[in-house]
Amino acid sequence: MKHLFLLCALLLTLQSVDAQKRSTTKPSTKQSKGTTAVSQQPENPQKGFVVIETSMGNITIQLNDSAAPKHSANFRKLAKDGYYDSTTFHRVIPNFMIQGGDPNSRAGERHTHGMGGPEYRIDAEIGLTHERGVIAAARQGDQINPQKMSNGSQFYITVVPTNFLDGQYSVFGKVVEGMDVADSIVAVPRDPRDNPLEKVLIKKMTVIE
Repeated sequence: MKHLFLLCALLLTLQSVDAQKRSTTKPSTKQSKGTTAVSQQPENPQKGFVVIETSMGNITIQLNDSAAPKHSANFRKLAKDGYYDSTTFHRVIPNFMIQGGDPNSRAGERHTHGMGGPEYRIDAEIGLTHERGVIAAARQGDQINPQKMSNGSQFYITVVPTNFLDGQYSVFGKVVEGMDVADSIVAVPRDPRDNPLEKVLIKKMTVIE
């Protein structure tokens, strides 16, 4: 009887050691189930930038949402809606700027170029300076627009610093790629109204997602 008791105790001890080995060397199915790691894709650092595809090359714009949120949101919306597609840079002045965004420039009546746009205006967001390569909103003069509200769609890109415009117009972004394209556009032959003799098309705009 004593030997039987010792034998039973020995068997219980061996079973306990074996169970401990299994628990430490083999994870349970419940613990390992569904633990596959999924790598998270990094966000595109250029998300929200706008690519202007022109007949002379591409210009990429980084909009300044903090300094000019209304202008930035409006520009992106118009770009996404295709509002600028097939318009032109209708005004180019060497050592100054190139201007576009007028839906009238799709037509052949050149005297109307620079007079169009949506019915609404955008509240002035004046603060950023006019360095080379900034994008800003065109507007009517102070005589009829003392609040300095911006045209709903027309914009210009400076090819040199134009600090004499500081405090007068709403700058809402800058060129981060393609200033060589802007330099080429500003140098094309133009008529007495500074409208290029051959159309410089804005084929389309794309907002980077």
